[in-house]
Amino acid sequence: MATRRTAIVTGGNRGLGLEIARQLLAHDVFVVIGARDPVKGAEAVRSLGGESADVATFVLDVNDTRSCQRFAEHVVKKHGAPGILVNNAGVYPESTDAHVVDTPTSVWRETFEVNALAPLVMAEAFVPHIARSADKKLVAVSSQLGSITNNNGGMYAYRASKTALNMEWRSLSLDTAGRGLICIVLHPGWVQTDMGGPGAPVSIEQSITGVRRELSHRRPS
Repeated sequence: MATRRTAIVTGGNRGLGLEIARQLLAHDVFVVIGARDPVKGAEAVRSLGGESADVATFVLDVNDTRSCQRFAEHVVKKHGAPGILVNNAGVYPESTDAHVVDTPTSVWRETFEVNALAPLVMAEAFVPHIARSADKKLVAVSSQLGSITNNNGGMYAYRASKTALNMEWRSLSLDTAGRGLICIVLHPGWVQTDMGGPGAPVSIEQSITGVRRELSHRRPS
C-alpha cells in the first residue's frame, strides 16, 4: 500500500493557495492549509469538501517564528512528515508602485518579512521532516518581477523581496543537497487574483494546473 503523500500550503485559504490545495487534493495528496485566521481556514476546508476530503487546517502566522514552529509540530504529530512545503503566502503592498523615497519603511519591512523571511523560517521548521519523505520538496511561489534583467522599474519593495527569495532558495538548494531535498522556485504568471486584477491574462485554474504538475512529480523531469 502506497504511503499517503502530504503537502503544506501556506496562505491556502484563498486565491492561488486555495487552488493549489484543490488540485493537489484531486490528485490524491493530503493537504494541510496554513491560515492566519482560523475562521477563514475552516471556511477553506469546507469549500474543499471538509476534512473527509483529506484536507485540514491549522493556525499559522508566517511572521511569527513561534507560530511556524507550533504549526510544524502540530502537522508532524497529527499527520506525519509532509513531502511538499508550498510557501504561497505573500503580500503586494498598495504603495508598492510609489517611488522608493515615498515608500514607508514599515512597508519595506512587512514586505520582506512576509515574502522573503517567512518562507525561509518555514523551510527551517520543516527541513528535517521533509527530508524523511519521498517527495522532499521545498517550494517557493516567487515572481518574474524578482528578475534583475527583466525589469521595467517601479514596485521596489515587492521586486526586491522576490529577488531576495530567489537567492535564498538557491542557497537553500545547495545547503540541503546532501539530504536529497529539491528546492523549487515557481512563477505562477500574471494571474487573475486580487493582486493581478481581473484583466490578467491567466486564470487561477490555468496557472495552478502548471504549478501542480511540477509538484506532482516525485523527481524533476
